[in-house]
Amino acid sequence: MTAGVAALAGAATPAQASQAGGGQVPGWGPRKVAVTRKDRKAPHPLLSHAIRSGPLVFLAGIGGWYPEDRAEPGNAKVQVESALRAMKMLLEQAGSSMAHVLKVHMTVADPNRNLALINEGYAGHFPDPPPARSYSGCGVDQMGRDGVLVQIDCIALVE
Repeated sequence: MTAGVAALAGAATPAQASQAGGGQVPGWGPRKVAVTRKDRKAPHPLLSHAIRSGPLVFLAGIGGWYPEDRAEPGNAKVQVESALRAMKMLLEQAGSSMAHVLKVHMTVADPNRNLALINEGYAGHFPDPPPARSYSGCGVDQMGRDGVLVQIDCIALVE
């Protein structure tokens, strides 16, 4: 923990923050609480759908297509809209909202082909000012499942 984060957490030094007992950091709250999506089975034992720590929630990557939701993957616009709906639901479960998203990162298959459609699907999901956003591009065969064109994760404040 850096000195700046320790100060935010109410500790004078990183050492004091790491010595906080009971799984709590003074002034920050629980160090780490897992949040599981209500619409999904429990994640793999090595993963969490989201982690809430103090006033922040960190969402794991949400894919744009799950076969149990739709028979066909759809284009990049359909997939980003689907992922953002799932993101909204998980944020609300964690005590946050789309209005409190600070940072969004997207992994995009073939961005030269899909980024314009992703921007269309992304528009209007966040109030002004929109969150900081970045993306990484990859090949369509590198998304973990055939047909997936986008995966989104984020960091948000908890209300």
